[in-house]
Amino acid sequence: MSKIFRDKTLGGSSKRHNIDFQVALPMQPVEHLPSPFGAPNLSDSELRETAYEILVGACRSSGTRPLTYIPQSEKPERAPTATPSASLQRSLTSSAASRVKKALGLKTTSSLSSKRRVAAVGGGGESVSQGRVKKAVTTGELMRVQMRVSEQTDSRIRRALLRVAAGQLGRRMESMVLPLELLQQFQSPDFPNQLEYEAWQRRNLKVLESGLLVHPHLPLEKTNTTAQQLCQIIRGALEKPIETGKHSESIQVLRGVVMTLACRSFDGSTSETCHWADGFPLNLRLYQVLLEACFDINEETTIIEEVDEVLELIKKTWAILGLNQMLHDLCFSWVLFHHYVVTGQVEIDLLFASNNLLIEIEKDAKAITDPVHSEVLSSTLSLILGWAEKRLLAYRDTFHSGNIESMQSVVSLGVLSAKILVEDISHEYRKKRKEINVTRERVETYIRSSLSTAFAQKTEKMNSGKRISKNQNSSRPALSILAQDVSELALNEKEIFSPILKSWHPLAAGVAVATLHSCYGYELKQYITGISELTPDAVQVLRAADKLEKDLVQIAVEDAVDSDDGGKSIIQEMPPYEAEAVMANLVKSWIKTRVDRLKEWTDRNLQQEVWNPQANKERFAPSAVEVLQIIDETLEAFFLLPIPMHPVLLPELMTGFDRCLQHYILKTKSGCGGRSTYIPSMPALTRCSTGSKFHGVFKKKEKSQITLKRKSQVETPNGDNSFGIPQLCVRVNTLQQIRTELGVLEKRMIAHLENTERTLTESIANGTGKKFVLSKAACGEGIQQLCEAMAYKIIFHDLSHILWDGLYVGEVSSSRIDPFLQELEQYLEIVSSTVHDRVRTRVITDIMKASFDGFLLILLAGGPSRAFTQHDSEIIEEDFKFLTELFWSNGDGLPADLINKFSTTVKSILALLRTDTESLIEQFRRMILEIYSSSAKSKLPLPPTSAQWDPTEPNTILRVLCYRNDEMAAKFLKKTYNLPKKL
Repeated sequence: MSKIFRDKTLGGSSKRHNIDFQVALPMQPVEHLPSPFGAPNLSDSELRETAYEILVGACRSSGTRPLTYIPQSEKPERAPTATPSASLQRSLTSSAASRVKKALGLKTTSSLSSKRRVAAVGGGGESVSQGRVKKAVTTGELMRVQMRVSEQTDSRIRRALLRVAAGQLGRRMESMVLPLELLQQFQSPDFPNQLEYEAWQRRNLKVLESGLLVHPHLPLEKTNTTAQQLCQIIRGALEKPIETGKHSESIQVLRGVVMTLACRSFDGSTSETCHWADGFPLNLRLYQVLLEACFDINEETTIIEEVDEVLELIKKTWAILGLNQMLHDLCFSWVLFHHYVVTGQVEIDLLFASNNLLIEIEKDAKAITDPVHSEVLSSTLSLILGWAEKRLLAYRDTFHSGNIESMQSVVSLGVLSAKILVEDISHEYRKKRKEINVTRERVETYIRSSLSTAFAQKTEKMNSGKRISKNQNSSRPALSILAQDVSELALNEKEIFSPILKSWHPLAAGVAVATLHSCYGYELKQYITGISELTPDAVQVLRAADKLEKDLVQIAVEDAVDSDDGGKSIIQEMPPYEAEAVMANLVKSWIKTRVDRLKEWTDRNLQQEVWNPQANKERFAPSAVEVLQIIDETLEAFFLLPIPMHPVLLPELMTGFDRCLQHYILKTKSGCGGRSTYIPSMPALTRCSTGSKFHGVFKKKEKSQITLKRKSQVETPNGDNSFGIPQLCVRVNTLQQIRTELGVLEKRMIAHLENTERTLTESIANGTGKKFVLSKAACGEGIQQLCEAMAYKIIFHDLSHILWDGLYVGEVSSSRIDPFLQELEQYLEIVSSTVHDRVRTRVITDIMKASFDGFLLILLAGGPSRAFTQHDSEIIEEDFKFLTELFWSNGDGLPADLINKFSTTVKSILALLRTDTESLIEQFRRMILEIYSSSAKSKLPLPPTSAQWDPTEPNTILRVLCYRNDEMAAKFLKKTYNLPKKL
């Protein structure tokens, strides 16, 4: 046998400690294992006696000295019971270290136990008297005691073998049928009583039946007459004992039949070797009985120290039993393994020794060609593999830190058995040799099965915990607890089991965590499918899942550092849980729900909003207060969510807020109109009619018609009172308040971000990028629109009856600007007291601009009811001065430079009113010729209406001429453009 070294991982230290393993390791329940060698029709005691007979016969046959027999009554006290062969006579030397034990990794028996056994053997199994000097104990005597054979039986066997040897000098035991020879040597008187004789005869006949008929070396045909004859003889003898002895006729008939069957050969010739105990599995069952003698009868878990000498004797039976080294190793491996199991699994050395023998078997198995040998090997290894896998497929239920030492032997036993079965016996494997790594595949199966089982146990515990927590109001969700349990399970696996399993699988820990990752992933997927909104429990579960995944991946990566693929194969087995993505989607759903609610609330409350200036002292809409309050509360609730990605998801929330506020702002300014809504359309150009005596009458009639027409043109687009000047002021205030609060919200958001888990500057910057872009722009545009709408509504709608219908209608001197200024001042007081301080200047500025526009519109597009002489320009300039002074208000109103800025255009038009008609006509002609060049020589084209009044623009000058009340202007317009006198 090749030299075998003991693995330090099994024994820890090579030093052996004299400990009681029945105390150190708890005894397991005794298991029943069926024998792989079948169950012959012989009892254990019959097998044991037959095996002993074969042993003694084999040793006699191989010895160098003849056997001599001394009757029991003639033995001296200190003489041996017989003079055996050299093998049996060899003295025991228990002090020498056993080579077999060392090779198999078995510990040495205590000297006290060895002395006790030697004393028992020396005393023939009886008590030893003190002070009495004992004889030297031989190996043969030890075997007798170990096999529980009485001295009387031993003496009879040796006596019979001496007679056989005397009668058949030089004949080897292999050429004899031992049971037949024994039957020929003894008769009834050689036994203490008839019953013992009959039992002895029946046993030998049953041995012949088992070895020649039931388990023959060569298969028997059913038509074999010799076999039928032997069967009849044995049946008859079992009913009525036959006469035995050397000269018995029955025995002679039996001999003829037995020898014919025993000496058969494959080629049909007569063999010199008798085959009566070498048929499978009888031979292995007998050999098993012999090998069991290697165990101490006083300590059944211990191999005797004299195992080297005992095995040397036992191997002498190979020729009779038809065995070889491989079958010896297989049978011995089974005996060691079986003994470990049936003695409560307390002596790990037995398992280790059995495993070491399997290593030798693996080397020999490749050369097996005999199908019977293959079948025996397969049945034995299948039983060992079945036992091992029963433990390894759920190894966490079997092994723990206290007994982990035995796991390596069990794994090795299982893996070696599977490997030999698949690689050396399976024909299927030989075809696919390159595709299968049996060792790795089996260990991977053990890991996946065990971890799946462990996870299932944790899940069952979780489910039972759910039922308990319903009554106890547990604060942690079950899947969160399970994630922590699985993480602890993975760490425990990595520390205790993976180091052992790594000997056979380089990614043992990786396979374990991949299995746990898959198991938990399935539970998590089921959970995620059932949740539709973000709850504290959902957040806890997803965060626990994310942490678990990171722990498992970390173990897998560390385990794969030295692997060929760097662990890619394992990582590919672990598709991400994407817990953060799931959490993010739930948060997005949470955001969408609240933004949608806010929008619905905004629509509903805006429909009820009356824009009452008295609603609060700040004089902005209550609905805006509530909108901003909801946004603030939602923002705070968002940052209270126990999630790690506030900065990432904040932009989505802010975008939702931004759109809601934009929606509110657009609704706020909706329907309020603008500058173009209130400015009246300009009437068609006409020329003045001078010197008519019906001038006054015509003007009065025309005035009433124009008034009706203007009223229809300047009606407010919506008759609702919510669009009054005070209400428009409230709308402006509301937008200004929203614009102010946007800055407050941004500061609050930054403060929240600084308190979150991720406080990096970059995260804060990412979370606070450009916020409320739409709202800010909408606020600016809304305030501008509302200010203009308010200004032009006041001038062109609310005061149109004074401005448009009264100012300069008829005689200029009798319809001046004073009434308009009085009314306008009242409106300015209302606006000043209502509108927000920060927008007051802007609103009044827009009113001033609107009044200037109205003033110019009267002068340049006031319709045929108005006509101005060159001398009227002084009155008009004075009226405009009164208008600007109203807005300056002795320094308490608008700044003078602002007033001057916006009055420039009006002053330039007033300069045209002072200009004489001839100059105006000449100026107009020159401009037309410059613009239209040669095409204007025959006829002056009518210039289009300009967008802005401008003294350097021909349309503006033309309009001054249209409203110039003199003959030259009227003739020019008549001749050049044929303009009518009235509409």
